[in-house]
Amino acid sequence: MSPDTTPFGGRLQAAMAEHGPLCAGIDPHRGLLESWGLSYDLAGLERFTMTCVEAFGGSVAAVKPQSAFFEVFGAKGVAVLERALGELRESGTLTVLDVKRGDIGTTVDAYGEAFLGRDAPSAADAITLSPYLGYGSLRPAIDLAHTTGRGVFVLALTSNPEGAEVQHAHLPDGRSVAGAIADGAAQDNAPDRAAGRLGSVGLVVGATVGSAVSDLSVDLPSMAGPILAPGLGAQGATARDVRAVFAGALPQVLASSSRDVLRAGPHVAALRERARTVAGEVADITGV
Repeated sequence: MSPDTTPFGGRLQAAMAEHGPLCAGIDPHRGLLESWGLSYDLAGLERFTMTCVEAFGGSVAAVKPQSAFFEVFGAKGVAVLERALGELRESGTLTVLDVKRGDIGTTVDAYGEAFLGRDAPSAADAITLSPYLGYGSLRPAIDLAHTTGRGVFVLALTSNPEGAEVQHAHLPDGRSVAGAIADGAAQDNAPDRAAGRLGSVGLVVGATVGSAVSDLSVDLPSMAGPILAPGLGAQGATARDVRAVFAGALPQVLASSSRDVLRAGPHVAALRERARTVAGEVADITGV
């Protein structure tokens, strides 16, 4: 199990109560680095990332590095990511690594060991998973996360318009694909729900999906896990949108904000202040 033996859901619930329900992103893409006056190379990547670590460590509930923006620099970029994960862990801040892995059998098992295992080289408190080879295909990673006290966030209703082609489709039993994914998470979180605590299998549901949650009968309250919700700020979701999309499940919402916070850089103090402001705004919306 991870250094704190409390399961991920419990640790996240405590962090949200202490710091507000915000997951601050670390997205070192070219445009952001250049807007900070940094070169788009390994040195710029490292400076950007470590500035974010200093600003967010101990200040927000969770931090979500986007793995792709590190992988593009090869092994040395991944080394920067691993350093960031380690320093955030030392600061006591939870990490959600955005890798969106999904596969079958031994392959998804290996992905799990890479990020969720006891001796994982790129250890995070939670990772994002793609269930579109079937929710059951994620079983090795989900079971490993439970064993090691870590968590997962499974893509359910994403904010990109193309996602509807798959996520809004209906299965032979009448359920939507998104609804079936939520049902799978609910089954995995059932013991936690019975104990009155937040589960460690969360969903990714965009704050910009409009009426899709209700239209598709996606039961977020019964899912009983955290909801990673991108879309606030730069993507246009308002407080009214959040209340409408997540009605009945607002205490489960962990808002994900990257550009809205990162544009406050490059200075540590400004980044930290913007993150705290956004966390307070989200807390006012969700009541957390």
